[in-house]
Amino acid sequence: MSAEDTRTRLLQGALRTLVEQGIAKTSARSVAATAGVNQALIFYHFGSVDELLAAACRFGSEQRVARYRDRLEGVGSLSELLSFAREMHAEERAAGHVAVLGQLLAGAQTQPRLVTATAAGLDLWITEIERVLRRVLAGGPLDGLADPAGLARAVAASFVGMELYEGVDPAGAEAALDTLEHLGDLLAALDELNPVTQRAVRYALRRKGRLP
Repeated sequence: MSAEDTRTRLLQGALRTLVEQGIAKTSARSVAATAGVNQALIFYHFGSVDELLAAACRFGSEQRVARYRDRLEGVGSLSELLSFAREMHAEERAAGHVAVLGQLLAGAQTQPRLVTATAAGLDLWITEIERVLRRVLAGGPLDGLADPAGLARAVAASFVGMELYEGVDPAGAEAALDTLEHLGDLLAALDELNPVTQRAVRYALRRKGRLP
């Protein structure tokens, strides 16, 4: 087995261990057992379990973002983005990746190395979302209403919170997702307004100090 193959097995093993055993039981021994390698290889390749978990966070996020990149590039409106996010949420939960995120966020509260890695993993998603928002908002009635970078972070934070909230109140999380989709429909309706009405909406928002 090559060194790269070993590293990949350890990264995948760390993610599986987080899902199956949780952050509290994720150790060199448990990760090595899951990966099917000698635990000494963790320290040889990563230096520590914390460094392995940090690398696994980045590795997992890169894989997930790459999986959805083509679909994100096909999103043509804000309502489509919200609808896609709901589908992705269901797919990610079924695959166990929501559980990984929850464990990493829990671990980041007490393990400083995981803070930077978890934030970097989330930033990969935020970058993709921001790219979509800049494209779908450009030239529309909402162009300039919100900073795409800030809105991308708000969307990402909302779905992170939703994924964790669903674990304790599935019905409440479902209702929140329904509301977000309805909001997307409302925003899509603004795009269908005639130019005169769109200008009136923008004028009203400017008067409230919401637009430059």
